[in-house]
Amino acid sequence: MGMNVGSSGAKSADPEPMMEMNMTPMIDVMLVLIVMLIITIPKQNHSVNLNMPVGNPPPPTKEPVVITIDVDFDGTILWDNTPVPDRATLEAKLANVAAQADQPEVHLRPNKLVEYKVVAGVMASAQRLGVTKIGMVGNEQFQ
Repeated sequence: MGMNVGSSGAKSADPEPMMEMNMTPMIDVMLVLIVMLIITIPKQNHSVNLNMPVGNPPPPTKEPVVITIDVDFDGTILWDNTPVPDRATLEAKLANVAAQADQPEVHLRPNKLVEYKVVAGVMASAQRLGVTKIGMVGNEQFQ
């Protein structure tokens, strides 16, 4: 940055316009922003405060009861390796599971060759009857 006091030698009638931008206000604004940023940054803590539980740990939970429903490649439904003769029997067993206060886990293991509508029917029946702990499990035996 320099200051142009006048032209050396020849006098001109019109003064030349200054072509340089005044950087001082921009630098002042930037310094103010940096100071504000430094002031507003929170203090760095090197520790993390955790609320840890106090007292004896709860007793270990009991192992869940697992019911396995296998769907074979031809649509045969097996309840814990026992064939289910018809849909009404399956729904009666599912209703019995849903009525329990602590529902057992129902593991549905379809064969990879079975039609989807059979598996979807079992899942729809379980949902309609109120079975909440149901999951699809990979089935190495039937694949």
